[in-house]
Amino acid sequence: MFDHVARRYDRTNTVLSLGQDRFWRRATRAALALRPGERCLDLAAGTGVSTEELARSGAFVVGADLSLGMLTVGKTVRPAATLLAADALALPFVDGCFDAVTISFGLRNFVDPVAGLTELARVTRPGGRLVVCEFSAPTNAAFRRVYLGYLMRALPVVARRISSNPDAYVYLAESIQAWPAQAELAEVIARAGWTAVRWRNLTGGIVALHHATRP
Repeated sequence: MFDHVARRYDRTNTVLSLGQDRFWRRATRAALALRPGERCLDLAAGTGVSTEELARSGAFVVGADLSLGMLTVGKTVRPAATLLAADALALPFVDGCFDAVTISFGLRNFVDPVAGLTELARVTRPGGRLVVCEFSAPTNAAFRRVYLGYLMRALPVVARRISSNPDAYVYLAESIQAWPAQAELAEVIARAGWTAVRWRNLTGGIVALHHATRP
């Protein structure tokens, strides 16, 4: 599915999020607080747009994704980014080799989120940090109704006009609606062995940044 949407993926996301995707990427970089010389894994990196943003910190950032189609587009439009193919449940890295790890809008696609988060903990050094940027639940009830209406009705219509694979965005809307809210996701992260789990809402809770530390 992601191979088929790769060519227009970044543009489609910017249109559907009304440009908020850029703000969310900057917020993720700030939350990770990367320093020059540190090593960071950007999992589910897609075309590397998030990898490129994280690299602005001066850290060495590796973007990894399962979709070869996304990586092919990424290597074309972002030749300076370090991108490689990898399975999130069996990462090709030694234990404790990253200072920080992150995943943006990809955890929903894992067949086993706890296993994926456990694997991320394996490749993170003790004291290293995790930031998960993911769709969540708006905290205001009225805003939540408006948002869900957009998600389930308007988003697929817009996607049919601008995406190379509109059905993928029907899946997107359904997966967002079924995804756990902030507190439930914090419990999932903790079950994977991460500590000091907390979160911060962005855009009224449409997105949440979950922070955690590798014990």
